[in-house]
This record gives sequence, C-alpha cells and structure tokens, in this order.
Amino acid sequence: MSNVTWLGAQDHFPNPLICQDPDPSVPGLIAVSERIYPGQLAKAYQLGIFPWYSDNQPVLWWSPNPRMVLEPKNFRCHHSLKKTIKQFIQDQNKSIVVDDNFGAVLRSCAMTKRKNQDGTWITHEIMDSYTQLYEQGCAHSISVMEHGSLIGGLYCVSFGGMVFGESMFSHHSDASKIALAALCAWCDQHQVELIDCQQETAHLSSLGAAPIAREQFLAHLQKALKQSNIDIPWDFNKAILHHWL
Repeated sequence: MSNVTWLGAQDHFPNPLICQDPDPSVPGLIAVSERIYPGQLAKAYQLGIFPWYSDNQPVLWWSPNPRMVLEPKNFRCHHSLKKTIKQFIQDQNKSIVVDDNFGAVLRSCAMTKRKNQDGTWITHEIMDSYTQLYEQGCAHSISVMEHGSLIGGLYCVSFGGMVFGESMFSHHSDASKIALAALCAWCDQHQVELIDCQQETAHLSSLGAAPIAREQFLAHLQKALKQSNIDIPWDFNKAILHHWL
C-alpha cells in the first residue's frame, strides 16, 4: 500500500475520480488513516468513500469499481415476500419504527453472524462514528418490531437525495427484507433514485441491486447531493409497505 495516502486529522481525501486505485494490488482502496477523525466520515460519504476494516487494522477507506447500487423502483418484491408483507401489515403486534432504536439496530448488525465471515467490520469506533452521524440527522435506522421487540432492521446514511445502505440483520425470517422494502418504498416516493449498496453480493442481487461503474456512481452522487429533498422527514410506519402490494 505504498502509494495509498495516509490521512491525518486535517488532511483531505483524494478524489476517487482522479486517484483511481492508487495501489492496483488493492483495487478500490483510496486512503488509510489511524482512526476516524471528527467530521471525516461525513466528508467521505459525500465523496463516495466509505470505511471498511477490522479491529486491529488501520481505518481503510474504499471507493470500489464497480459500485453495487439498488434503484428503489427496481426492488424485487417476490411473491413470497408480498405474502409476508400482507401478513405483517395485518398483524397488530408487528410494526416498523424509524430512528427510535438506532443504537440497538447498530449493535444487532454488529453481532449478527454472517455466512463466510469471521467477526465483524462494525467495530466500536464504527459504532461511535455512525452514532454521531445519527445525532446529526445524517444516519437513520429502520426497526422491524414484534410485540415491542426488535426482530430485524437496517441502518443507513443520507445526504441530500442520496441514501447509503450500511447493514441489515434478521432475528426472524424476512425481517431485514421487510426493512429494506420499507426503505425502498420511502426512497421511491421521495425521488431518491439510488441506494448505495457498496459491495456486490448474491443476496443484494436477488433483491434487485446491480453494479455500475464508479464514474457513473460518483456523477450521480454529486447530482443527488444537490437535491432539494434534503429536509424530507424520515417519518413513516408499516403502512408504507402498501407501496409493493
């Protein structure tokens, strides 16, 4: 990583349009820092850069090519999921709550065991940094509840008309899909054209996500950051799921 920039507290991120893959042996790695400095995370997202690393590593900052994205209107609400959504809407003991359980959702995402993964990238430093974004109104959680208990959900980051999906979890079957369906419905209703999914996975592909070129993603990001819907409230409940029925 000899050509990758090490960032200090006051340093600016390299522009991923100009500094594309400074170390070809680690494609997508844009910069490295000793820690996540105050204000650094918000600046990174607005440049299309995100952190992804493990405990005992420096902070690794990424802008992959291609970039996995989900157009909300293209969310694949399969027949079986539509059936689950109908049952969810009709069950008075089940609900969707926005932004009231951010810490619990974040911890659940960190603790969920995932196939072919050892440990988690959601370190204590990550949790502290995203909690600060939440307190600033730039990060959000969608909680899927049953009898008042958290059974699934997701958290994301939002600037302007751009939403960056971060992580999902399920304690019950399809709970994370219900959270994603609610997010996609909200985005589709508020002219959010892309949800950033960062890395390509088979699970995301099955739900309608697809890779696009980094240049295309970054061009869209700059356009979306200027959208006037930045003040649209993140305030909805399970009724939004009717969008898919």
